[in-house]
Amino acid sequence: MKGRIYVFLKEEVLDPQGKAIEGALSSLGFKEVKKVRACKYFDIEFDDKDLSNPEKRLEEYAKKLLANEVIENFKVEILTKQDSK
Repeated sequence: MKGRIYVFLKEEVLDPQGKAIEGALSSLGFKEVKKVRACKYFDIEFDDKDLSNPEKRLEEYAKKLLANEVIENFKVEILTKQDSK
């Protein structure tokens, strides 16, 4: 199985990388851009044959290691499921 975990700063936290991208786009002539927020994502392949809820397992990965929940939020999604054979 393959899943993806998106990690991004909370809305109230300053995002200097997003601000820099926003400024660069503006200086390149893309004046319609109003706001940019940067994020990162992790693609994780794992064996789910013994898991009843793989989304919950991805959330555990995020909470225990990948996201700092004081300043970041996260979102998980399943990209591919293993075929039952």
